[in-house]
Amino acid sequence: MAEEDTQKLGSLFRTKREEMNLTLKEVENATSIRMMYLQSIEEGKAQQVLSPVYSLGFIRQYASFLGFNPDQLLKDYPEAFKIKKEKQEFDYGIGTLESRNMQGAKKGVLPNLIWGGAVVVILMAAWYFAKFLGVF
Repeated sequence: MAEEDTQKLGSLFRTKREEMNLTLKEVENATSIRMMYLQSIEEGKAQQVLSPVYSLGFIRQYASFLGFNPDQLLKDYPEAFKIKKEKQEFDYGIGTLESRNMQGAKKGVLPNLIWGGAVVVILMAAWYFAKFLGVF
């Protein structure tokens, strides 16, 4: 049922676009939705190419551009707008909390002390020169 709704909706969009004598490239320029995504919407395969949230947003934006009421389409084709929740497997690697033994990753306290001391010396010098010039 969901695939039928998305395919019906896609063919409705394609028919309306062709009635308006618009190419996918012209729609892409007007809506800023890439042509490959517009094509997947018209083929009823938007959720296979896009994440569900983007798919929903692009379908609503495309519908508005073509002059359809997105809320009415939501009532007419409810299955096309349903967000399918898919279980995602967690994969360890980049961006996880696993420890990495990288060279130079552990910097000691000494560089921080040197920078802190430099800041203190600069502040003291600035205070001394301000006092010398009579600002204080």
